[in-house]
Amino acid sequence: MSTHIPAAHFLDRILDPLATSLNDEAARSILDVRLDAEVQARVAFLAGRANEGELTPEERDEYLSYVEAADMLAIFKLKARRHLEANG
Repeated sequence: MSTHIPAAHFLDRILDPLATSLNDEAARSILDVRLDAEVQARVAFLAGRANEGELTPEERDEYLSYVEAADMLAIFKLKARRHLEANG
């Protein structure tokens, strides 16, 4: 039996157990996380190449890893924001 779980829902389920262990200080720290300038520049470069259809297979893998990490961070930031709203 194969059940399809959308990626966002899958990430949500992975991060739920972590979110339950948040305290206010940890939640605020998560909300403060930002990509450094070097990573931002690399993502922008790869995004441009992706939009032009010019990514090498290695660049595609690298770009997808950045996208997946950004998705995970965004979901965890949402969970941190919800924690603070519920407890503050």
